[in-house]
Amino acid sequence: MDYALISLKLITGFFGLWFMTKLLGKKEISQLTPFDFVSSLMLSELVGNTIYDRDVHFSMLIYALALWMALSLALEKAVQVMPWLSVPLSGRPDIIIRNGEIDVKAMKRNRLDMHQVGMLLREQGVFTVREVAFAVFEPNGSLSVMKKPGEEPPTRAELQVQEQKAGLPRILIEQGTLQRAELKEIGRSEEWLQSQLAEQGVDSIKAVYYAEWSEEDGLHIQRKEAAG
Repeated sequence: MDYALISLKLITGFFGLWFMTKLLGKKEISQLTPFDFVSSLMLSELVGNTIYDRDVHFSMLIYALALWMALSLALEKAVQVMPWLSVPLSGRPDIIIRNGEIDVKAMKRNRLDMHQVGMLLREQGVFTVREVAFAVFEPNGSLSVMKKPGEEPPTRAELQVQEQKAGLPRILIEQGTLQRAELKEIGRSEEWLQSQLAEQGVDSIKAVYYAEWSEEDGLHIQRKEAAG
């Protein structure tokens, strides 16, 4: 009976967390604010503790998940209705570098030191503060960097190079399986794809591990044997 109850609680917790994630929206770990992160930890502890505790009935788990979801939705709705709540709950961006100069007060407000800022800058491909026009410390702990105009790479317009139409690459074959929805999105047929493969010496879709199409570069394929 214990195993049956644990299984029931685990399945309920699994689908409950999945449903809450879908309902509350998707965020990458790097996008979580401190409040989001602590909230996620608390929720996982809540579900984990109720699964293996005999004294916690199944109905209590349902109640805990429902209450947590209601509180989360209410908080998100409150932020939408009263935007001023966003700052105390999630924090606000703070400029820590202006025209290559460190804002010492902003550094102290955010409890940062230069070793941390240096690491965050290097993650953006910047190795000296002298290249930075503005650096904004975001509420999720990341650093957004705008380089000085002289440090930015030239654009196509500045180089007077003809612009090419931007297009999103599409995965047409994955592990030998045709992705029909993607093929339909680019307005091409399976016969067209077969002809493209034939031009590259491939006679079967199943022989392809990965195939990607872009309007700019055409079809790129990797055969199964090359993929190991």
